[in-house]
Amino acid sequence: MFGGSLQLVIDRAITDAQLLADGGVDGVMVENYGDVPFHTDALPPYSISALTLAVHEVRRAVSLPVGVNALRNDAAAALSIAACTEADLIRVNVHTGAMMTDQGWITGKASETLRLRTALNAPVAIFADVLVKHAVPPAGLTIEDAARDTWDRGLADSLIVSGAATGSATDANDVARVKRVLPNAPVWIGSGVTETNVVELLHAADGVIVGSAFEEGSRAGGPVILDQVRRLVGTARKEHS
Repeated sequence: MFGGSLQLVIDRAITDAQLLADGGVDGVMVENYGDVPFHTDALPPYSISALTLAVHEVRRAVSLPVGVNALRNDAAAALSIAACTEADLIRVNVHTGAMMTDQGWITGKASETLRLRTALNAPVAIFADVLVKHAVPPAGLTIEDAARDTWDRGLADSLIVSGAATGSATDANDVARVKRVLPNAPVWIGSGVTETNVVELLHAADGVIVGSAFEEGSRAGGPVILDQVRRLVGTARKEHS
């Protein structure tokens, strides 16, 4: 979190990314997680500038795919940052439809995001959440319908299924429900992955996004601990080697 020195933020991002790379991950995601309370769908210019610098420096520090998530839901900023820094993907919390979140209603802007990607001629993949965490869907919306809309109509490149909140376990049955209706869609786990459950979740999904379990005390926002990364990645790779 910014405490008066942007350089400290950048240094922390670089250190965490290098530790993740040393621990054997396949890619890293840069996001403004400490920028709370989050703006709904339009980051202020200084936040976009700071996030751009962080992504640029992380890209220089590690030779891994890099993603961008502009919280809470600024897909245009994330995509623009990714295009300028040659990052590989963005994560969009609400790509299609609408969700009631702690920032109020957030509405997806898939049409704007896809057209911006075309205008920028940016080879950036869109990883889109389905019924994103820290949010409640409109009454009657099923995970199957939300996933189909995100994939078929929102044209996302990958789908993310999560638990209720940051660090909360993802229900493997939710992943199975999405895979059942969209067997060809890459589906990722977006929260609650641990050394204990990573094997089970990788049997259900195509990949996992890990945050809290890599950090000090297994709490989101802490510094990355190399041994925790190596143990979890080792467990996952041993099972799927």
